[in-house]
Amino acid sequence: APTPQVTGEAEKEYGGRPNDPRLAQPAVSLTFNFQPSTFNLHPSSFDRERLWSVYDDWEPAAAADPTAPNVYQMTTRYDGPPPCSNCGLPAIVFRRSSDGGRTWQPDQFILQTRRTQNDPQIEVATDGAIYAAILNEYRPGVLFLKSTDYGQSWSDPIPVTPSGPPPNWSDRPILAISPDGRDVYLAFNASDSYVIASHDYGQSFGQPVQTNQDRRYWFHSQAAVAPNGDVYVAAADYSQNYTGDVHINVLKSNDGGLTWATTRLDTSGEAPPCEWAPGCYLGFLGPVVGVAVDPAGTILVAYNAGLTDGAPQRLFVRVSTDGGLTWSPRRELSNGDPDVNNGFPAVSAGPTPGDFRVVWQDDRHGPTESFNTWLRQTLDGGRTWRAAVRLSDRPSGPPYKHPAGYQFPYGDYLELAVDGNGVNHVLWGAGESYTGPGGTWYTRGGH
Repeated sequence: APTPQVTGEAEKEYGGRPNDPRLAQPAVSLTFNFQPSTFNLHPSSFDRERLWSVYDDWEPAAAADPTAPNVYQMTTRYDGPPPCSNCGLPAIVFRRSSDGGRTWQPDQFILQTRRTQNDPQIEVATDGAIYAAILNEYRPGVLFLKSTDYGQSWSDPIPVTPSGPPPNWSDRPILAISPDGRDVYLAFNASDSYVIASHDYGQSFGQPVQTNQDRRYWFHSQAAVAPNGDVYVAAADYSQNYTGDVHINVLKSNDGGLTWATTRLDTSGEAPPCEWAPGCYLGFLGPVVGVAVDPAGTILVAYNAGLTDGAPQRLFVRVSTDGGLTWSPRRELSNGDPDVNNGFPAVSAGPTPGDFRVVWQDDRHGPTESFNTWLRQTLDGGRTWRAAVRLSDRPSGPPYKHPAGYQFPYGDYLELAVDGNGVNHVLWGAGESYTGPGGTWYTRGGH
């Protein structure tokens, strides 16, 4: 088999300059307020974007408690105080809001280790338990953790690839849970595509199940559990050196993760080059696939794809109302300009059937130098869509911010969580280039 390409977080280094402390978000003392949160926002109304910290942060994760006003976020921190005197950086930082994202409690590390940490994932069950996964270098790789006290303490981490037979290394976890948290799914790659499952609230896991039989490099990017218990994992598969076509896929299991079927939804041309951003590699601006399932079982997939090799990629959505047996024709959500780079979509379902939200980044305000974060929403299962809302609205601050946007997307993904009131919580990275420096930015609003 081809030599695995472990390109990405392991090659990114701290960019060397702090952000502007005047933009950092306030921290408050730890309190537990479970009064229902109320929002009186116009559907297109969002808070002004806020920078998480003065440190070099990228690749964030977000989750919202479905029954309480708790919002949880994680990010990967490349500089600043380490978790312990002999701990390494980057490390995963966690924070919590008990008032729907208005204010945030102080940052905390969730794990002390000498290894570098990346790729956080976080979900919340209906009983308030928090489920998380991180990458702890490539060996052992993906670790699973859980908190039952709102993130004040965490369980001992469980590796999904213990030493022994393949896969004995892992990269980039994607986490999905059933609403009550009983069923936990972690998709990851070890060049090949794997998914591992727990059916006892994350206390123990079965064996990893390989879902492919090719020699491609698989990247999972989002997963969702349907109301009937079926599981969907969105993934793109690349050649081992990122050249050539990229395939857009949805993996499905209807037996608790024992077996998986793969549906190829589309094929993209080779990713556009990005050598104009220091540190950027071929494939970084290639396809990312997001997936969500609404309360009626409708599935919506969003992905970026290139119509020809090396062309800027456009954003598309497809919908299935029969459990993934058939799919609607692809529909473009981006603005249709063939010169605009669109990428890093994430999808979330709202509280009512037919309600989906998609966030992504593009450079329509200035090719290769003025990216912004956008959101579009449908209330009828993808038949019609509201106009795009620009979420990145600060015109200045760190050196990578200007009135037209920010210099470059910082990290391989962004995240969207929708709380029990239908309010969006959007978290993304922005920076000077692939190598940074940069920061994690947040806004909330709409419903």
